[in-house]
Amino acid sequence: MTANGRLSLALAVALAIGVVAFTWPLFLRPESGMPPTLAPVMFALTLPIVLAVVLSELSSGHLDVKALAMLGVLAAIGTVLRPLGAGTAGLELVFFLMILAGRVFGAGFGFALGAITLFTSGLLTGGLGPWLPYQMLSAGFVGLFAGLLPRATGRAELAWLTGYGMVSAFVYGWLMDFSFWPFALGDGTQLSFDAAASPLENLHRFVLFNLATSMGWNLGRALTNAVAILLVGPALLRLLRRAARQSHFVTVAE
Repeated sequence: MTANGRLSLALAVALAIGVVAFTWPLFLRPESGMPPTLAPVMFALTLPIVLAVVLSELSSGHLDVKALAMLGVLAAIGTVLRPLGAGTAGLELVFFLMILAGRVFGAGFGFALGAITLFTSGLLTGGLGPWLPYQMLSAGFVGLFAGLLPRATGRAELAWLTGYGMVSAFVYGWLMDFSFWPFALGDGTQLSFDAAASPLENLHRFVLFNLATSMGWNLGRALTNAVAILLVGPALLRLLRRAARQSHFVTVAE
């Protein structure tokens, strides 16, 4: 298998793990013997996947020592940015950096940056808990799909990134809500997970739950991403692309 093939395989495995991690309550009943949370399993799987993506980037030639150092620098910046917003009303400053870096350096870099940033910021803020592996995967997907956006330049590129920043903010919030919603409310409400209901009925219940509890935070996160990308996106894209050219890196959509 080629190096690019190994990278694609690692990202595909990460996506598959994410699908299973977030959707298993729809298809498996609590009485099936599954644990009440898959967090330990997910954490044990997420770290090797992140390492596999980084190693695949190195072996494929997309990433050299300078670019690896850039990954560390951007993760450190994201780690510092995250506590500044602390999630208040959805004002989170960490995601726009993942989006712009994923755009410039590619899907593998974006996935690794998102996952590493959430891990290190969790260590810094004491945000360690069963939610952490889900945060790592969700943020990794934010960076991953930013690297897969269509080619564009100038205002068209900025429009793509701004729109993606808003959409990905909602998707991140939905994924994180879904990771705990089946266990959050107990039985007996129209917003609760019902083990006897069909997947479509439970999805309807989840939509109601999300609208009632998290819409404000998701909207705040989306607006924060959009404003940050519009304000600093052009300058930061130029800076990252200049750094990419100085490293041995395959950049995208210049």
